[in-house]
Amino acid sequence: MKITRALIDEMSSRYRATLINSIEGFKSLNLIGTRCISGVSNLAPFNSIVHIGSNPPLIGFIARPETEEHQTLKNIRETGWYTINQVHEGIYKAAHQTSAKYDASTSEFNACGFTEQHSKLSSAPYVLESKVKYMLQLKEIIPIALNNTSLVIGEIHEIEIDDCTIETDGFVHLEELGSMTCVGVDAYFNVSLKERLAYAKK
Repeated sequence: MKITRALIDEMSSRYRATLINSIEGFKSLNLIGTRCISGVSNLAPFNSIVHIGSNPPLIGFIARPETEEHQTLKNIRETGWYTINQVHEGIYKAAHQTSAKYDASTSEFNACGFTEQHSKLSSAPYVLESKVKYMLQLKEIIPIALNNTSLVIGEIHEIEIDDCTIETDGFVHLEELGSMTCVGVDAYFNVSLKERLAYAKK
């Protein structure tokens, strides 16, 4: 099957979005936790988390254009802190529900059955039920003029990992924690380790 750009442009917006989201392949699935300056916590799912660098430890994600419906980026701008919480097989349905359009006065923690876990570093809440989570301080927001999205880059200041195997080289066996992956915005998959290969040399 060959799909031309002309055919892509003729697709309905929802079909096109689902198709493009699907061909990107499997992505990590996380909940980003924030709190606004008035004290309301917010939780939203993101599948665009990306490694920026390890020294300093930087993680990025793509934020949608800012609107009243999307509080995550607004809260990060205001407070400078946020958490990233991996989704596992025990919480993926509740994590999916956080994508509903709750108003700014409603905490997705309360609406979707999650428990806030607090840190001394900032007011940004962790998801207690998540098994891999980390606290980030905002370092840079890079606007993407092509579609009014933004690349948000944060520096990791704290990591919490439930009991699992961590190899001597630092490799974390996420499959032991039931971490999940996703395709698009509504298809969820379990993961298993096939093999770790040696460092490639010529």
